[in-house]
Amino acid sequence: MWDKCKKPYYMTTAIAYTSGKPHIGNTYEIVLADSIARYKRAQGYDVRFQTGTDEHGQKIELKAQEAGVTPKEYVDKTAATVKSIWDLMNTSYDKFIRTTDTDHEAQVQKIFKKLYDKGDIYKGYYEGLYCTPCESFFTESQLVDGKCPDCGGPVQPAKEEAYFFKMSKYADRLIKHINEHPEFIQPVSRKNEMMNNFLLPGLQDLCVSRTSFSWGIPVDFDPKHVTYVWLDALTNYITGLGYSCDGESDAMFDKYWPADLHLIGKDIIRFHTIYWPIFLMALDLPLPKQVFGHPWLLQGDGKMSKSKGNVLYADTLVDFFGVDAVRYFVLHEMPFDNDGIISWELMVERANSDLANILGNLVNRTISMSNKYFGGVVTDAKAGEGTDQDLKSVVLEAVKKADGKMEQLRVADAISEIFNIFRRSNKYIDETMPWALAKDETKKDRLATVLYNLTEAITIGASLLEPFMPETSQKILKQLNTEKRELDKMDAFGLYPSGNKVTEKPEILFARMDLKEVLAKAEAMEAEQKTAAPGDTADSKEAAPVIDIEPKAEITYDDFAKLQFQVGEIIACEAVPKSKKLLCSQVKIGSQVRQIVSGIKAHYTPEQMVGKKVMVVVNLKPAKLAGVMSEGMLLCAEDAEGNLSLMVPEKEMPSGAEIC
Repeated sequence: MWDKCKKPYYMTTAIAYTSGKPHIGNTYEIVLADSIARYKRAQGYDVRFQTGTDEHGQKIELKAQEAGVTPKEYVDKTAATVKSIWDLMNTSYDKFIRTTDTDHEAQVQKIFKKLYDKGDIYKGYYEGLYCTPCESFFTESQLVDGKCPDCGGPVQPAKEEAYFFKMSKYADRLIKHINEHPEFIQPVSRKNEMMNNFLLPGLQDLCVSRTSFSWGIPVDFDPKHVTYVWLDALTNYITGLGYSCDGESDAMFDKYWPADLHLIGKDIIRFHTIYWPIFLMALDLPLPKQVFGHPWLLQGDGKMSKSKGNVLYADTLVDFFGVDAVRYFVLHEMPFDNDGIISWELMVERANSDLANILGNLVNRTISMSNKYFGGVVTDAKAGEGTDQDLKSVVLEAVKKADGKMEQLRVADAISEIFNIFRRSNKYIDETMPWALAKDETKKDRLATVLYNLTEAITIGASLLEPFMPETSQKILKQLNTEKRELDKMDAFGLYPSGNKVTEKPEILFARMDLKEVLAKAEAMEAEQKTAAPGDTADSKEAAPVIDIEPKAEITYDDFAKLQFQVGEIIACEAVPKSKKLLCSQVKIGSQVRQIVSGIKAHYTPEQMVGKKVMVVVNLKPAKLAGVMSEGMLLCAEDAEGNLSLMVPEKEMPSGAEIC
C-alpha cells in the first residue's frame, strides 16, 4: 500500500496577503496543507512544503499610510503576525517565503524582462473598473450587481499606462492541457467554472504593471512601473525553490519542480489555473500537477469579514480549546467541495463528543483498566473470541479507507475513518465488559487479551492521527509507552509489544466544556473589544481604584540619569520553551533589534505583543532567563491582584525615541 520511495513531493499554500491578521478561515488552509504534508511524509515522500506572505500592492501602500509607517515596516509587522499564527498551529512548513525577499524580487524583475524580450509583454494603456482590495481590473460585463465579482466590494474607473501580457496567445494550449489532464484542477466543479466562465469565452490580455502607486517590484527597464501583484506573487512558487531566469537554477528547483500540489482558496482559483499556467508556458516550464481550490470556512451564514464583525482568530480559539482541538475542528468540519461552518456551539459540541468522550475517555479507560487489573502490563494472552475479529477488521479497513481518502485530498473523510477506530473500540469495551471479566479468575487471560486488543487499536488510531493532531497523537503514544506505527506496518494487527507497560497515571487529553461558560466568556471578550476606546480618563470612571506601595530608598538625579529609557516596537514574540511565565520578544529600538525576555506570559499572548510600542530599559546588563539571553527590560504596571499592563506611549512615537 505504501512505497518508501522517497520520491520528491512539492506542495504550497497560497501566500497570505499582509493587509492584516489572518482569521481562522485563512488559517484553515495552512492547517489543511500541513495535514497533507505530514501524511505524505508518513507515506515515505521527500516533502517540500512552502508557504509565506504576499506583501506588495496598492492596498498595502494605503494601509501603511494610514498607520503612519513605511510599507516595509507595515509588512514586516504583519508577516511576523502571520508566521506566529502558522507556528502556533504547529505547522511543519519547510520554507516561509516573503515577496519582499531580495532574491525573489530580483527574479521577478528578470522574469518580467524575459517575457518582454520574448514579445509576450507589451506596453499600452488600461482603462477599466478597478478593485483595490483584489488588485484587479474588470469590465462592466464582469461585474456582479455593479460590484467586484471576487470580493463584492466597490470598483472605481481607472486609466493608466501599463504593460500587458498576451494571454490569448496561450489560451488554446491551456484548454488542451486541462482537457488532457482531468486531475489538474480539483474539485471538478472548479474546473468547469474556469472553462465555462473564462477560458472558452476568450481571454483578454492581462495588465501586469501599475504606475498609480509605488509599493511593488520596479520594472527595471522602466522604473516608473511596478510589477502587477499576480505576476509578482505567483512566481513565489518557483523562486522559493531557487529558480533562475538565467538558466542557473538551484538543484532544489530541478528536484522539486513541477509542484505536485498548489493548495489554495476557491476565490483565487482563476489566478492559479489560468494566469499561473500561462506564465509558466511562456517561461517554458512544466505546469504544476494539481491545483486544489478548497472551500471556505464560514461563520454563520457568511464569509468572515472584519466589516461584518464576524471574524474569529486562531489564537483566540486556541486559548479556549487548545491547538489540536482547533486543528481537528477545521479539518473535520470542512466538506470536500462545499463551504464549512464554524461557531462556538459547534466547537464545544465537537470538543465534548468527539475529543473528550470518543477519544479521550477511550484512552483513559483503557490505560486505567490495564493499571487496575494488571499493574499496567499489557499482555497478549491469545484468548481470542469472535468479537475480536470484527474489531481487528474495522481497524485494518479504516487504515485502508483513510489512506484512500487522503489520496483524493478528502481530509475530513480520512479523519472520520480514523475516528471509526475509536468508536469501534468503545463499542468493543461495551461488548466485552472488562469489569465483569475481572471478577472471574478463570477469565484472566481473556481480560488480558481484551485490553491488549484495545491498546493495539488505539496505537494504530493514534499513529494515523498524527498528521491531523500531532500533539495529541504523541501524548497518546507516550502514555501507551510505544512509538508511532509506520504506515507500511499498519496492514497487520498485533504488533504492540506484549509485556509492555503503560503509564501509571493517564493524562486527561480533553476536558469537557460547559457551553454556557464558553459563550459567556466569548461574549465578554467581544464586548470588551467593541467598547474599549482610547482616551478614557479617570474622570469618566466611578471610584477609580488606587494602590499604595512600600516606598524605596531615595535616589539622586545622578542615580536616575544612569538609566536609559527608550521607546521600542515589538516586531516578533514567542513563548520561551519549558517556561510557564516567560515570553521572548524581538524589540526594534531605533536601528537596532534587542531580544528581551519578560515574565508576562499570563497576561499577553505572543500575537498580542507584536506591533506594540513599549517603554524599554535599554542599558540593563544582559542576563540569561531560562537559558535565553535578555538584553533589556519592558516596563509594566501591576495592580493589587497582580495583573500586568505594558507601559506604552500616550501618543504615537517613533521607535528609539528617548524617554526622559
